[in-house]
Amino acid sequence: MGAVLSVLLGLTGAVVYGAADFLGGLAARRERAVTVAAVAAAVGLVPLALGAAAVGATFSGPAVAAGIGAGVSGSVAVLLLYRALAVGPMSVLSPLTAVFAAVTPVAVALVGGTVLSLAASIALVVAVVAVVLVAAVRDTSGARVTAVGVVTAGVAGCGFGGIVLAYDAAPSDAGVATLLVGRVVQTVLLGAVAVVVAVRSGPVGPVESVRSSRPGGADHVAPSASAGRSAAGVPRGPRRSGTSRRSRWSNRQRWAGRTVVAVVACGVLDALANACIQAALHVGSGDAVLPVVSVLNALYPIGTVVLAGVVLRERLTAVQWTGIVLAFAASVGLALA
Repeated sequence: MGAVLSVLLGLTGAVVYGAADFLGGLAARRERAVTVAAVAAAVGLVPLALGAAAVGATFSGPAVAAGIGAGVSGSVAVLLLYRALAVGPMSVLSPLTAVFAAVTPVAVALVGGTVLSLAASIALVVAVVAVVLVAAVRDTSGARVTAVGVVTAGVAGCGFGGIVLAYDAAPSDAGVATLLVGRVVQTVLLGAVAVVVAVRSGPVGPVESVRSSRPGGADHVAPSASAGRSAAGVPRGPRRSGTSRRSRWSNRQRWAGRTVVAVVACGVLDALANACIQAALHVGSGDAVLPVVSVLNALYPIGTVVLAGVVLRERLTAVQWTGIVLAFAASVGLALA
């Protein structure tokens, strides 16, 4: 029963992660991605604080150390992912990052002596293939694959895998302590970077192009109509009355409100997803829990692409549908293995 619950929590955490990425990607259409990530991290402190009050938190040395590790690893991973997607094709580097996020904890577990059954090994391989297929996105930028981009994406993926390793290292009686410490560290680090970027770059335009905060996330969400018109350089007619100015101001206010809602929801869902992943690591028993949860965690693009299809009417490719089917088949296999 513990193995089944662990798989369910791991898969739930992945889907919720994907939903958070989708909302973060929408918000990052209007603000800088690093700013959205920093504010969402700060928002996530609220539900975690409420969780600490409800279920408790034990701030022991190991719990705090694990939280610091998760916060630093996650922050570095996010920043390196931004860099990787800025210098190389997203269609290659995004799935590569997701694979490294899945494989890193598996490699650590195997080196540590974990022995997987044949059924579990096959299911894990299928799940990794599903990660690649679901995270596959179209890339029309024409960017070339470079050694710098590949290495940066790989290290970013290791950073995301490091979050899972940190949660696995947290004491079972830590409660929400590790999650809270990790979120505080991430808020401080990403917040500092966001301030530096804002000071150096100046104010951001409302339709600035963005990348999502996680690989395979909302990067591939199609540009909004307003972004498309701005990029195309639609000529602007003369200002004829105060009504048009009021209309533009009202439009900006409406977008600002939607952005706030998206960022808040992103922060809450991301905190919930982290809680699910940590719980999945500690409700199961046996050495195979870490590799199983780490691979399931890397399936977060499922939540993103499904929401993109439902909300934005984006069509999932046949490759992505194949990945989703394989992902759920692998999840069933892992639960039964």
